[in-house]
Amino acid sequence: MSLTPSASASLQPAKMKKDESFLGKLGGTLVRKKRAKEVSDLHEEGKNAINAPLLPSATEIHPEDTLLEENAERMMLDPTSRENPKFKDLVKVLIDWINSELEEERIIVKDLEEDCYDGQVLQKLFEKLSGRKLNVAEVTQSEIGQKQKLQTVLEAVNNTLRPHGWTLEWSVDSIHSKNLVAIVYLLVALAMHFQAPIRLPEHVTVQVVVVKKREGILQTAVVAKELTSTTEMMLGRFAERDAFDTLLDHAPDKLNVVKTSLITFVNKHLNKLNLEVTELESQFADGVYLILLMGLLEDYFVPLYNFFLTPESFEQKVHNVAFAFELMQDGGLKKPKARPEDVVNLNLKSTLRVLYNLFTNYKNSD
Repeated sequence: MSLTPSASASLQPAKMKKDESFLGKLGGTLVRKKRAKEVSDLHEEGKNAINAPLLPSATEIHPEDTLLEENAERMMLDPTSRENPKFKDLVKVLIDWINSELEEERIIVKDLEEDCYDGQVLQKLFEKLSGRKLNVAEVTQSEIGQKQKLQTVLEAVNNTLRPHGWTLEWSVDSIHSKNLVAIVYLLVALAMHFQAPIRLPEHVTVQVVVVKKREGILQTAVVAKELTSTTEMMLGRFAERDAFDTLLDHAPDKLNVVKTSLITFVNKHLNKLNLEVTELESQFADGVYLILLMGLLEDYFVPLYNFFLTPESFEQKVHNVAFAFELMQDGGLKKPKARPEDVVNLNLKSTLRVLYNLFTNYKNSD
């Protein structure tokens, strides 16, 4: 059947009205969705405007940081602090130390955040330092398994460190979430407690962004965290106070008397090699006189290939002092309380402790 021109014309308005009605409805739906999104965006913009004044412009909050439970908080290292030369030096020293300790385990750490979060490296490190074997699974892939291992490792660490006054600036969640500040705090504490033969940079402070959720709104603040102070202060957490602490704190006027006695003692023996000491702080710092003195006290010759006769670098001086400490222990003396690095760094109290230990054991020696 064919339509006449009039019939065709009469159907067009009806079809147009139907199309207009459909497009109108579609257009209305799109407009409503657009307005709803604008309202949502406006609401989000308002929340951001409330939070923005508290947040440093250089700090980026990651999506996972916004998924906090009510009253929970998360710490993040400020990007500017991450690039701080002293902080980067501290991280490098800690990585080199871990790799040195775990060399026999064939473990190589390249990134503290990525390599320490699951507990495997921390377990091996604590076992090596403490001489204890922890009852944990060797390899765990699941998040639950990793956190269980971390829980066991950190309980052992905390039980070791807590009695010595350390504030525990780490937790299972902070370590597992790859919080670099918490990981560094933990490693510094272990290094200090077990007197690691390393030189930690002093006075390392970083800026940390703390994100908290209160009444559904993220609140941020920037706080300074001191990761290291002075070597003496950090070691003071663990070192037992002795006569030199009392002497320097309460009777500094008698210090010269003690120094004179020690100088007389060491020169009595070093004079045999036509050597003489006038400054205790500096002349034992490279370890050479300590090594020669031990040979004289124990009556043996120390082969020159065992140490650096004219050390030039910090590492060579540390090697010499550490070697002298080994000779002392071979002679039946207790392990010196001081670290080789402290003697090299001209720490008077450390040097006095070492020499007084020799004086006590060899004062009647010819």
